Amino acid sequence: MKYVIIGNSIAATACIEGIRSVNGKGGITVVSAEKYPVYGRPLISYCLLGRVKRENMGYRPSDFYQKNGAEVLYGRTAEKIDPEKKVVILDDGAEIAYDKLLVSTGSRPFVPPMQGLDGVSKKFSFMTMDDMLALEGELSADKRVLVIGAGLIGLKCVEGILARVKSVSVVDMADRILPSILDNDGAAVVQRGLEERGVEFFLSNSAEKFEGNVAYLKNGGKKIEFDILVVAVGVRPNTALVSEAGGEVNRGIVVDKGMHTSLKDVYAAGDCAEGFDSSTGSNRILALLPNAYFQGNIAGVNMAGGIALHTDAIPMNAIGFFDTHVLTAGVYEGEVIADVHDNVYKKLFIKDGCLVGFILINDFLRAGIYTSLIRGKTPLDEVDFALLEREPRLLAFSKQARKEKLAQRV
Repeated sequence: MKYVIIGNSIAATACIEGIRSVNGKGGITVVSAEKYPVYGRPLISYCLLGRVKRENMGYRPSDFYQKNGAEVLYGRTAEKIDPEKKVVILDDGAEIAYDKLLVSTGSRPFVPPMQGLDGVSKKFSFMTMDDMLALEGELSADKRVLVIGAGLIGLKCVEGILARVKSVSVVDMADRILPSILDNDGAAVVQRGLEERGVEFFLSNSAEKFEGNVAYLKNGGKKIEFDILVVAVGVRPNTALVSEAGGEVNRGIVVDKGMHTSLKDVYAAGDCAEGFDSSTGSNRILALLPNAYFQGNIAGVNMAGGIALHTDAIPMNAIGFFDTHVLTAGVYEGEVIADVHDNVYKKLFIKDGCLVGFILINDFLRAGIYTSLIRGKTPLDEVDFALLEREPRLLAFSKQARKEKLAQRV
């Protein structure tokens, strides 16, 4: 068997491991646009911050590919998939034949049209190792940085550079930071912590135009002078290879619970894939590292002839900004049970008799039990939820349920 993987991030790593769990002999070729072995992309902000050394950013040991019999083509891109000939055509015209193919092409930065943006000389994205290295080369204590985007990528960039520059300003069209992750009150807790460290926010606003190193905001007539611009508005999934080959694509590449695309022997996983979200019962993109791993591993198992399904994926985010830590899961619908005091923020969301989501800030005690309730759609009348509200503990479950959960850990 000839296995080909386009992309070299978390989903690709998991696919290799999934393949090898079933088939130890088939050849594996990885097409990697980046020039580095797989690394933890969330670590790029911590590298700037000084918490992680660049040589320690690897997601797997340096001999991972060799031990798994995988050949990596670094600095190469796939230009086309020919599903009839079952070949991938590379940027130099070379063809790689496959029996099974995984597309794990991830996403790319979205840069909205902004007047005068082309005239800004020092502008950066913040998604890859190369982005981080380019930005790092410009940082100094006298530089003023403007970040367009108060989502996860933009704020992780802020965390990484804040101590290394003169000032950081953040502009976003949304009325709160992290709008896809937090509600208004939760966002306010995180924003307050960042403001206390000197970050200046301009929310419900946008950069209408740039004149050199000056940004003119749309609302309020404010102008912001800067030396470095980081555009972190959002991302778009890389779906072109599959769509141009005739595969089904919505916002992402459409896959079933086994990560099959509509093209024969072609699979997709990670941020480019639109897979099943058990919290909503529908397909959508869940651009999350754990999800990318699970999808890639399931794809690898199935590519190698095994049987695996991705049935319990839910939105989850575990993030931190300095000394503020956030964990969220599920959807924010239904009845709300809240516990908010000082810098602790806890909200549980209950709908149709089940826990469907939570927001936890600086209070993670046994949060895995809450996650288990959401994934299992456990009726709350089967547990001591009054106890779970105060302190998630296995004692809140029936004796039989405790036995089953403990058995799953073995």
